[in-house]
Amino acid sequence: MTSMTRFTLMAGLLVLLVLAILLPPLLRTPKSAHTANRRQANLDIFRDQLSELERDRQDGTLAEADFEQSKNELQRRLLGEVEAEEIKTPGRRGRKTALALLVALPLAAIAGYALLGNPQGLNPAKTQSGMARQQIDSMLDKLINKLKANPDDAKGWVLLARSYKMLGRFAEAADAYSHGAALLDTDAALLADYADVLVSINDGRFGGKADELIKRALKIDPDEPQALFLAGAAASERQDFPAVVDYWGRLLQQIERGTEDAKYLENAVGKARASVLQSGGQIADKPASEALVGAEAISGEVSLSGKLAAQAQPDDLLFIFARSAEGSRMPLAVIRTQVAQLPLKFRLDDAQGIPGGPKLSSVNTVTIEARVAKSGKAQSTSGDLFVTLNNVKVGSKNVKLVIDQIQP
Repeated sequence: MTSMTRFTLMAGLLVLLVLAILLPPLLRTPKSAHTANRRQANLDIFRDQLSELERDRQDGTLAEADFEQSKNELQRRLLGEVEAEEIKTPGRRGRKTALALLVALPLAAIAGYALLGNPQGLNPAKTQSGMARQQIDSMLDKLINKLKANPDDAKGWVLLARSYKMLGRFAEAADAYSHGAALLDTDAALLADYADVLVSINDGRFGGKADELIKRALKIDPDEPQALFLAGAAASERQDFPAVVDYWGRLLQQIERGTEDAKYLENAVGKARASVLQSGGQIADKPASEALVGAEAISGEVSLSGKLAAQAQPDDLLFIFARSAEGSRMPLAVIRTQVAQLPLKFRLDDAQGIPGGPKLSSVNTVTIEARVAKSGKAQSTSGDLFVTLNNVKVGSKNVKLVIDQIQP
């Protein structure tokens, strides 16, 4: 075998190794938290804003040109919402990244060799065939024969397992991992990789031994990235949203802020947090985790006054809004749930913002309103039950909202 052929084989194997590490998390789509309420709340807000624009135009307080401009802006935001839900889904975004890596890594290797090595060495006419499948199989056969002669070689079994995983031969990878217990028992990363192989065999579903391996990995290293990712995905599958916030929140602390991965995890953590709070649950106060969905937030509790309890039905819609104390009435954050959830612990932050709209973190003080929408619409109507609290500082905690007024 020539030196060029050896170089090609080693380069190819290194590319496959990197792809094997990077692609599985990107190709797997963790189930997102409940999105129906979030989408419906946004649509309700859009209708509310459009109705206000219509009223202002009819009252003569808004010129026709200004009306058209504001209407177009609302339509643009509505389109942004649709694209965010239907086009730029987490799974597709991950697959786009995976495909980009699949293409970019080999091209980068070729370009690097073209600049630093001997480009003619890559010419098939001047070398033997490169990364032929039979050559890979031959290398695997040699490794297998060595392991037959020395079955206690844990490092060899792990190398074989990773090789099989790179080739997509997950059942064989799992079998090889099962022989590497001497290394796996003390290595969180290997345990997580073994779990990932088992999940791949099970068509992306968790449970059984995979869950056990993830727990063992996190016991050894609570911050192991792949184990945290898999633990969060497993929690999402079983709709354990507090656990999603915990696992992916801890993972997010290890990722550079502003990247696509960070944005995806921030969004997922925000949705999981909202699902917990909207269902009446609570999340332990973890300062580091709080920062994941925006340090600028408002939290508290909303309840219904006893004197109005008879006028509200459990299935009546409940909206909690945060609006800028000055300027536009476009909500900075909104929660949509039902009266049955009262009393409700809530948290308003950028995760509850309208796509394309202003953010809660962009202002210092807000007006908070909790409204039982008797008409079923976000727009204020006669007979609604509500409470409004002005000049609330962003960052406030333990805000108390008691719905005790009736809209005339």
